[in-house]
Amino acid sequence: MKGKRPFDFWIFISVLMLLSIGLIMLFSASYPSAYNYHKGNAYYFVERQIIFAIVGVIGMLIISRIDYHKLGKISPILFVASLVLLVLVRIPGIGTKLNGAYRWIFIGPISFQPSELLKISMILFFSYSLSKRRDDLKYFFKGLLPYLILIGIFSGLLLIEPHLSCTVLVVIVATIILFCAGAKIKHFVLLGIPAIGAFIVAITTMPHARKRLTTFLDPMQDKQGDSWQIIQSLYAIGSGRLFGKGLGKGMQKHLYLPEPYNDFIFAVIAEELGFIGVLAILMLFFVFIWRGIKVAINTQDVFGSLVAIGLTSLIGMQVIINVAVVTSSIPATGIALPFFSSGGTSLTFMLCSIGILLNISKQANYDRI
Repeated sequence: MKGKRPFDFWIFISVLMLLSIGLIMLFSASYPSAYNYHKGNAYYFVERQIIFAIVGVIGMLIISRIDYHKLGKISPILFVASLVLLVLVRIPGIGTKLNGAYRWIFIGPISFQPSELLKISMILFFSYSLSKRRDDLKYFFKGLLPYLILIGIFSGLLLIEPHLSCTVLVVIVATIILFCAGAKIKHFVLLGIPAIGAFIVAITTMPHARKRLTTFLDPMQDKQGDSWQIIQSLYAIGSGRLFGKGLGKGMQKHLYLPEPYNDFIFAVIAEELGFIGVLAILMLFFVFIWRGIKVAINTQDVFGSLVAIGLTSLIGMQVIINVAVVTSSIPATGIALPFFSSGGTSLTFMLCSIGILLNISKQANYDRI
């Protein structure tokens, strides 16, 4: 019976396992930095992450009981609210500049990135709207162009923060949703040339992006400067070998690898757990992605299917991009590793989005085993 099925156990258990391992690895990766920069409190980062993890798991369980169709009805409001927040983050006195970018709004001791809300609200709104206008997607001007304009608007707001990595991620996820909704391949091919051109312009006109590209092409040209982080990351990965040095025994996190608890935590994982440990974690992500795709395929309505594929793609693409960056397979970006990298509000939003996926799985018609 519709709505009476249990949610997908494999999604739930893979997320809990990733979250648990993530908290352990975050403590291991962060304690040298926390001890040195936070008055000897080696638990600074993991304590905050645990609090947000608890809030996120509670939110996930609550949202898993809310019919996702209700979220579709309020998705236009959420999407507009996220765009407004992206504007507000650039206003002095509201947004806060950190590391050269306006990405955060502080509410007391809690920092909030409007881009995190945008990721989820975009998936919900695009999926809800496309579920009602699928037949129009065969036409470029009537169907596809309005969504491309919206993509251009939020991409522009993200780029002026600047937040190039999030821009790339959200555009990829939006494109996947449009493709799965029925947009024609030839339209994407025709759009490919100007899109590549726009990306090249962004790279060449944004100094920090240009530095990352040149660092990627020749990491050894500035070993003590821009290339320092990626070189230390590769040292960590290479020294981990097959079985790793052991939990807590990594060396690069001891103030060699900048912010090892954040975007480059995968390097610490590889150093301490080795290839076998990395493979086990990637297999857990694979299980999550596999079951997410299965939910999307077997969901009874278009809206649920598009939301499921959007949320699954969001996490899957973050994993792919993060691992590619840490292994120097692509230029460095600021993409976090889901469930592992430090970032409380990001973790909470992610877990809540998993709650939406779990609710969709309840109403999908497939074998749970």
